[in-house]
Amino acid sequence: MKAAFNAVPRQNELQQIERDLRFYPSTVQNPQSLTVDQVATFNRDGYLKGLRVYSEQEAGEIRDYFDDLLSRVVTAGGDSYSISTAHLSYGPVYDMLTHPRIVTLVRDILGNDVIGWGSHFFCKMPGDGKAVAWHQDASYWPLSPSKALTVWLAVDQADLGNGCMKFIAGSQHVGHLTYRESTADDHNVLNQTIDNAEQYGKVIIDELEAGEVSIHSDLLLHGSDANNSDRRRCGLTLRYCTPDVRAESNWHAKGVVVSGSDLTGNWMNPPRPEAQ
Repeated sequence: MKAAFNAVPRQNELQQIERDLRFYPSTVQNPQSLTVDQVATFNRDGYLKGLRVYSEQEAGEIRDYFDDLLSRVVTAGGDSYSISTAHLSYGPVYDMLTHPRIVTLVRDILGNDVIGWGSHFFCKMPGDGKAVAWHQDASYWPLSPSKALTVWLAVDQADLGNGCMKFIAGSQHVGHLTYRESTADDHNVLNQTIDNAEQYGKVIIDELEAGEVSIHSDLLLHGSDANNSDRRRCGLTLRYCTPDVRAESNWHAKGVVVSGSDLTGNWMNPPRPEAQ
């Protein structure tokens, strides 16, 4: 995997890219897995949560796999946040990115043609003290237009006690917001902070059982508190967009056609890796 795939473009690089940063509501009228009301809720609030994808047994198998993967990554010098663009390196993560139950949910929002381009484990170890400041995913991604979303898969149970995600309902309608560079005092896993985010809507707690997912727009304000508990909180973020989205900084090489087709040819559609 090339370093460029994992690199986050710097702020000045993103500012030089002309991007369409508007919320595009779903136009799907006949969803197959979600209900019409759930699609309408996503359009209004920018998120859905508590969607069961994997059974408890399947979730346990995923957790066992991640335990082993994390051990290997740490032994090689990485940490619990460094397993990014994992679908290009590990076959089982590619399988989750392309899993029919997950893809069907995404297709019910984005439409039949879907690209899966991102996979990143956000694993807060017990008592690690790191938060994820309020932010919009679109600020980190060199993509345009903003027809992208994240499926957040709970590998462990995620609740307020161990630092689950929080959303600002409806904040995707505000548009792209100004952020500041995070400081050491923020103890931020990432490097951007949007201050006073609560002014943009109601705070929603995204508590999930292992094997459940939430879905949120790339423009929805979200973040999470530090994990000060004695329990781990691991989630796998799976990122999707429509094929007409253009990617800079070589990110087109990440994109897998998970549903329909890519008539634009914008994405490279790499094969499943053999490595475990």
